[in-house]
Amino acid sequence: MSKDNTSLQNRTFDAIVIGSGISGGWAAKEFTEKGLKTLVLERGRDVKHIKDYPTTSQFPWEFPHRGQIPEAIKAANPVISRCYAYKEDAMHFFVKDTDHPYGQPKPFDWIRGYQVGGKSLMWARQTQRWSDFDFEGPARDGFATDWPIRYKDIAPWYSHVEKFVGISGNKDGLPNLPDGEFLPPLELSCVENYFKDFVKDNYKDRQVIYARCAHLTQPKQIHLDQGRGQCQKRDLCHRGCPFGGYFSSNSSTIPWAEKTGNLTLRPFSVVHSIIFDEQKGKATGVRVVDTNTKEMMEYYAKVIFVNAAAINTNAVLLNSTSHRFPNGLGNDSGVLGKYFAFHSYRGRISGQYEGFKDSTTDGRTPTSAYLPRFRNVHKQETDFLRGYAAGFSSDRGSHTNTDGFGKTLKDQLFNSETGPWYVGSHMMGETIPKEISTVTLDTQKKDEWGIPQININVDYDDNDEKMLKDFFEQMTDMFTKAGFTNIHTSDSKQAPGLDIHEMGGVRMGNDPKTSMLNKWNQMHACNNVFVTDGACMTSTSTQNPSLTYMALTARAVDYAVQQLKKGEI
Repeated sequence: MSKDNTSLQNRTFDAIVIGSGISGGWAAKEFTEKGLKTLVLERGRDVKHIKDYPTTSQFPWEFPHRGQIPEAIKAANPVISRCYAYKEDAMHFFVKDTDHPYGQPKPFDWIRGYQVGGKSLMWARQTQRWSDFDFEGPARDGFATDWPIRYKDIAPWYSHVEKFVGISGNKDGLPNLPDGEFLPPLELSCVENYFKDFVKDNYKDRQVIYARCAHLTQPKQIHLDQGRGQCQKRDLCHRGCPFGGYFSSNSSTIPWAEKTGNLTLRPFSVVHSIIFDEQKGKATGVRVVDTNTKEMMEYYAKVIFVNAAAINTNAVLLNSTSHRFPNGLGNDSGVLGKYFAFHSYRGRISGQYEGFKDSTTDGRTPTSAYLPRFRNVHKQETDFLRGYAAGFSSDRGSHTNTDGFGKTLKDQLFNSETGPWYVGSHMMGETIPKEISTVTLDTQKKDEWGIPQININVDYDDNDEKMLKDFFEQMTDMFTKAGFTNIHTSDSKQAPGLDIHEMGGVRMGNDPKTSMLNKWNQMHACNNVFVTDGACMTSTSTQNPSLTYMALTARAVDYAVQQLKKGEI
């Protein structure tokens, strides 16, 4: 055992948080602010804000391959290479396919970022609240178990998170997409505003809005206190933002927690399992494998938050076996690792618009327009369950002649012709959690840290196909009526996982017989263990889920601290 871990006292904390991404960072912030000595365990390396963003200010010509991934690297990493953000300027933040293999009976593209901050460094930063139409979905149609919470339970925590994170948006007044605590929005393009007005005037059940995003358009004092500055609209977010213009654990919650003096951050720490004490009837700590030395060590705490991201959280709990829990920690219901779900991002539609020839785009923007879910909202009206949201964006291209050299080439570049406006939309569909959709462990295969290999077994179903068909039909109709031309639809046929919104396996619910967690994200069967990342989700809705993870985390920490003070856990 290493010298800094020889003392039991040095390995004992008030709280342990497994994972340092979006939800883990929030758990660290909330615990340390409330005075609890908190250990955050991260399986990857440390990444310090600004200091460890090596490409953040590089020019395109400073990259050996001008930002492209060499074919040899693509061939060696077919899964990660399919991710839109995996480029030469950010590849150091992604897990290579060979670094942590997993089983996939059916294709699943698992996109990971193993470092302090996790995927909060590379996320798309879209932050829409859920509504009661989302929380009540399973109870209404009977697919998945009923959520143990409703919008009123989480609304104050959405506000709590939004004020600290910094969310730009408009007060849209939509019942299916509640308003939040917003900074001023960025501008939509003239074509995006045109489509927004067209939809408002022609469809009673549909709205196009500015897509709310975690960018500081007008920093408040709380953001300046974090050391963050205004978003510069560089559109280089995946490199890490030196201004702190968008929210990440690295620029916000982790440094904030460190300032309290109550945080111990330990990178290079793969969590093997959670220790359950049979006599005490509760979890007492975690077993950790040092990624470099392969040494096993144990850390102890009164309360444990599991925020390793959905798949790894499932794996940690499945590997946490004991006499009391032979099938995984807290798994009395037998649903651990089941009812795993994702978002369907297969649908795309594109077109052109001949209007606004006197206008073009002005700089870059980190967000676009957004069409909230409009199918099966107030009632079941289609032959598929739930619905989809859609992004909408526009851009104006140019026709440039790049023939020739020297002055001839320069003249042609300066005299390029501006082409038509290009418009596009992508689908964000809700999938239904199913018992056959699972995360399991292969006890016959172990990774380099001695932990059973993860197997992910999910696929699309008939409901997803019907939803995709409807997306194409409805968006084609809207594009056509709006006057867009050269309309094309495409099914990417991408595998589940490339949406990077894995959810479920440790779902919340009212009934301990059919769920793992109660309304506080607390394990029914082991009350000092909480799960507040994507694994806790009962259903997926259509909205990007990170804002909900953060709000659930802050709410759960508040409850856990109250319970600790009462001696209830």
